[in-house]
Amino acid sequence: MHDLHSHRSSIETPRVLKFHAPEIVFGQDSLGEVAHAALRLGARRPMVVSDAGLIETGWVAQLTLLLEEQGLDPTLWSGLTPNPKDVEIEAGHEVYQASGCDVLIAIGGGSVMDAAKGVAVLAGNGGSILDYEGVDQARRPIPPLVMVPTTSGTGADVSQFCIVTDTARSTKITILGRALVPDITVIDPRLLTTMPEWLNAATGLDALTHGIEAFVSLGHNQLTDHHALRAVTMVTSHLAQTMDVPDDMLARTSMAQASLEAGLAFTNAILGATHAMSHQVGGLLDLPHGVINGVLLPHVIKFNAAADPLPYVAIATSLGLPEGRASAEEASLAVAECVERLARQVGVPKGLREIGVSDSDIEVLATNALRDACMSTNPRRATHAEMAALFRTAM
Repeated sequence: MHDLHSHRSSIETPRVLKFHAPEIVFGQDSLGEVAHAALRLGARRPMVVSDAGLIETGWVAQLTLLLEEQGLDPTLWSGLTPNPKDVEIEAGHEVYQASGCDVLIAIGGGSVMDAAKGVAVLAGNGGSILDYEGVDQARRPIPPLVMVPTTSGTGADVSQFCIVTDTARSTKITILGRALVPDITVIDPRLLTTMPEWLNAATGLDALTHGIEAFVSLGHNQLTDHHALRAVTMVTSHLAQTMDVPDDMLARTSMAQASLEAGLAFTNAILGATHAMSHQVGGLLDLPHGVINGVLLPHVIKFNAAADPLPYVAIATSLGLPEGRASAEEASLAVAECVERLARQVGVPKGLREIGVSDSDIEVLATNALRDACMSTNPRRATHAEMAALFRTAM
């Protein structure tokens, strides 16, 4: 593996590295650890953030019981929809204040975890959530965060990102800051077995995108690279099995680990054009983020590889693709094909048109994608015309 990295490290000047991560509790039946985690963070009246689908599965009731057994007095808030909206987060903050809450516990997928982060930002800083777009705009401390992921892909449980839909502009804003890295994440693979199939596919492809984008990102380093590569190989090896046999705990645990490793990679290395583009489409059409990534990723790989295919050699090799031993160009194309095959296999549509994007949307999508924070670490710069062309290719 070192040889594959030498072409990168030899041309990069040494720099001080930072790697942030929460405390991680991982394994089957770890749900029981959540109450202890909250207590260690000083919880008395935690706010449990979840959604209607999760409440239906019974996990929220189980968690609430565990919290009450430890003498805690939880308040449940579930007034959010997928791709959480600015107005919902502001309503959640009012509940947090009215109930005198002290610690936030999110049990759910990326939307639930992002909503909890949004409420935390407002609890510490006040104002409107859209005021905090960009890097480190929330300057005052926020309440402690405990995350309990129920999907395998978003990485929100370990990341410094919070993605919120700006309802007035129909776009997604990125709030980014070290303060948003949760304090403790409790990952119990049992909680993944109740995901609907489409969500399993979507979040799995999100983890794959995180791994690939973090590995080729300008912000990558030797502390993020191995996490990124391992996430990529684990998703391609185990996602289909969790679709075919939802209760296969070995495959579920592998997907939980893949999601975690991808999260650790991208929160430190940041992402690229796939996410910059996906945030715009998701804000416009309110669709599952991972599905959009699955459509866009093969096209972005080809776009980035046209400028520099070398990083994709390591990805092709770790995926065991024979093209890993061919030219860098062939290796990058093989990675794009492998991603596309997996996306088709788990039922992701072929192009953006199929999910509702129309040609008249492209100019605005391209403009907004270029402004997205994730573009700053994409390995290839893009002009407006190139970005619009890339969206067209993905139609």
